[in-house]
Amino acid sequence: MNSAVTPSPRTAIVTGAGSGIGRASALALLNDGWQVVLAGRRREPLEAVAAESGAGDRAMPFPADVSDASAVAALFAAAVERFGRVDLLFNNAGLSNPPGPFEDWTPEQWRAVVDVNLNGMFFCLQQAFRTMKAQSPRGGRIINNGSISATTPRPNSAAYTATKHAVKGLTKTAALDGRPWDIAVGQIDVGNAMTELAARMAKGVPQANGQIAVEPMMDVADVGRSVLYMANLPLDVNVLFHTVMATKMPFVGRG
Repeated sequence: MNSAVTPSPRTAIVTGAGSGIGRASALALLNDGWQVVLAGRRREPLEAVAAESGAGDRAMPFPADVSDASAVAALFAAAVERFGRVDLLFNNAGLSNPPGPFEDWTPEQWRAVVDVNLNGMFFCLQQAFRTMKAQSPRGGRIINNGSISATTPRPNSAAYTATKHAVKGLTKTAALDGRPWDIAVGQIDVGNAMTELAARMAKGVPQANGQIAVEPMMDVADVGRSVLYMANLPLDVNVLFHTVMATKMPFVGRG
């Protein structure tokens, strides 16, 4: 059991914080009193989230491309310089699948998804371990965004599904490797939250049987509340895998 007392307020880094699940989770954390470093490729959306939160100095926009290891190192260094430590990483940034069947993709399209969804996830995980092992009191929590595609694919989703399956492996190994250092690592798998990335689900998307179907959606704010629940657990408790999904979406069983 980790008996060390973590300083308050606690500090989180949220990647992909400018929109969608990252935005909803950052707002949930900020509204709960956390200090949050808002990471993403573009400054303007990050500043908009910071302003929307009304959190003042507790919100720190920091543009960073997670596929660039040096940019990730700079992100964590800036977080520690500003807030003194990192208690939570929500490892959320991700890209969707290239369009069309995978036999038509270019190598560059494939690598773009792998660079963000897998390499970027690893670079952030790596820096979080380095930071959390060195700080006092040591330890912290990492939540990887896996997606339900970490378990079950959609048609024509080879790049996204392959990287999200790999994230599941990262989560398991990091959860094991984090034990001696009081680092709890878990994963949230989200199904059909209403975001820009998933909005097409509400208009009709291909199903495994070849049909096109409109799928039920859920409020992305409920994902933010799920992340906040996981974040606020004591470090001797870990949710290894947490699935939150629209109740009636075609996922379990046969659709």
